[in-house]
Amino acid sequence: MQQTIRIGTRDSQLAVWQATLVRDQLVAGGHSAELVYIKSEGDIDLVTPLYAIGVQGVFTRTLDAALLSGRIDMAVHSMKDVPVQLAQGLAAAAVLTRANPGDLFVYKGDAAFLDDPESIATIATSSLRRRAQWLHRYPHHRIDNLRGNVNTRLAKVASSDWQGALFAAAGLERIGLRPANSIPLDWMLPAPAQGAILVACREDDTRIRSVCAPLHHEPTALCVDMERTFLSALMGGCSTPIGALAEIAGDHLRFRGNACSLDGKTCLSVEKKVPLPAELSAQAPTGESLAQASLGESRRAATADLARAAAGELLARGATTLIQKVTT
Repeated sequence: MQQTIRIGTRDSQLAVWQATLVRDQLVAGGHSAELVYIKSEGDIDLVTPLYAIGVQGVFTRTLDAALLSGRIDMAVHSMKDVPVQLAQGLAAAAVLTRANPGDLFVYKGDAAFLDDPESIATIATSSLRRRAQWLHRYPHHRIDNLRGNVNTRLAKVASSDWQGALFAAAGLERIGLRPANSIPLDWMLPAPAQGAILVACREDDTRIRSVCAPLHHEPTALCVDMERTFLSALMGGCSTPIGALAEIAGDHLRFRGNACSLDGKTCLSVEKKVPLPAELSAQAPTGESLAQASLGESRRAATADLARAAAGELLARGATTLIQKVTT
């Protein structure tokens, strides 16, 4: 008799959507799978700003514990919420194809105030990264804290005096809640691994690793690994005001990163490009086709070195001081 795969997930609408995507792909592959709902620390405390909770993995630790105890066989995470170092005994079983990695501004009324340097608008977000980058562009605006799942945050915006709020585009798009009154923030660098879904399992669980192999998208994994290496090299965490985005563009991998002060007055940026292996760029200029090729450990090492070099440039320009002011 086939053993049912137990998939751990938080119980928010977005988390369930992501876990259901994984379950449906497993079922399509001939496996039996079910969802197991587990509340995280971040779901219980919906008031305290995430950076003030003071622990890494506020959305992942309870799922990690359930995995290690054997209560579930795999856990599905928004990868941007996952600490750079997975909990001891756990491993990445798959990184799914990335959705829109960018951020959105959801506004009320109209957005004409964005072009008015005299407008003292109030914008809501719990993300230090979004806060810092927004204030860098709009230093005359005010920022209020906004916590809760996607639906809760949208409702709070509607009932508040705020002019708008900042969201991850993928979170709204995945559950069909992207409002018409929203603007993509192409100038804002996302959190490392934003828009990507990680499936984690026990390190020694070869069955689950094998089951998840068809779900894995190597181009996405290459890009998010580079972003997370950059974050790690800057000694940042999930709540630090650090942005990073790696993208496959033709025959190159383009990387952009930044680190900002909380008040947005200082924002240090860096950009790098590295050519893809000739055999890959010749075969496949697009991410979907690249998924059919193995990028190899040497390519991973090269892109990791590039991410560390990018971080090194920012550290040499004073990023250490910016990050220390957040983490101390």
